[in-house]
Amino acid sequence: MMGIKFNNPLSESWYADPEARFYEGKYCIYVTRSLPFDDQLNHDMFISDDLEHWEIKKGIIDMSGFPWVKRAVWAPTIIEKNSKYYYIFASNDIHADNEGGGLEIAVSDSPFGPFKAYLGRPLISTFINGAQPIDAHLFKDDDGTVYLYYGGWKHCNVCKMNDDMTGFVPFDDGDVFKEVTPENYVEGPCMMKRGDKYYFMWSHGGWTQGTYSVDYSISDSPTGPFVSRGTILSSQLPVAEGPGHNGFFQLENGETLMVYHRRRYDNKDPNARFLCIDKMEFDADEIKPVVMT
Repeated sequence: MMGIKFNNPLSESWYADPEARFYEGKYCIYVTRSLPFDDQLNHDMFISDDLEHWEIKKGIIDMSGFPWVKRAVWAPTIIEKNSKYYYIFASNDIHADNEGGGLEIAVSDSPFGPFKAYLGRPLISTFINGAQPIDAHLFKDDDGTVYLYYGGWKHCNVCKMNDDMTGFVPFDDGDVFKEVTPENYVEGPCMMKRGDKYYFMWSHGGWTQGTYSVDYSISDSPTGPFVSRGTILSSQLPVAEGPGHNGFFQLENGETLMVYHRRRYDNKDPNARFLCIDKMEFDADEIKPVVMT
């Protein structure tokens, strides 16, 4: 993998909010269709053997099991547990409790879908600690515990999934939802473990603007505290602007790649976002600023 060539962007189609996983020998990236909210009615995924050549698989969610979902199918996350693949996404861009929508959960026997409704209702349909129920990210720790990070509107929560992924189990102090919002947090949480350190990343700025960027924190715990170590992904003209909402690949050779969306500085359409990959390099424990290519 030392000679990886990135063909950025991965597609000329508009995509955003990537979640990156390596399943069944394939590099998989699950994405939001970057369209007007009313046209965002399913998700697509990118599949590759080599990180250079990508197939796009369209319509990976069986939306017939979500009759209440009408728009704004956003920001996927996925985790394998007990040979099943659990898939969480946001729906309907809700602005108040129980409007119909929030965070949905689906399941499949395959990482390539189709993902079918799991609960017959949203997983989270209310605002908790001020967090809009969007932008979910699932993280499985070394002991098998699955954590769910999520939240928009400048608030981020973490909770622990139960064994059958139907809901949550409390933390030792009795809390079910812990607010872990770091400074400058807006949305797009992402957790990565490297060695015994937890690297928490998030997006801030405006998603339609060149101000969009990614900060990170290092903690000894998956629940923080998360204090920013600085910005690691930001506009780099003339290459691109407004990069954010990232995922990652950790390769067998020890390299780490950041998967993210960005925009071209000369296209101001809010939905003109493109999927890209670049190297994430380290200086001891610290993440160096990512150079966009």
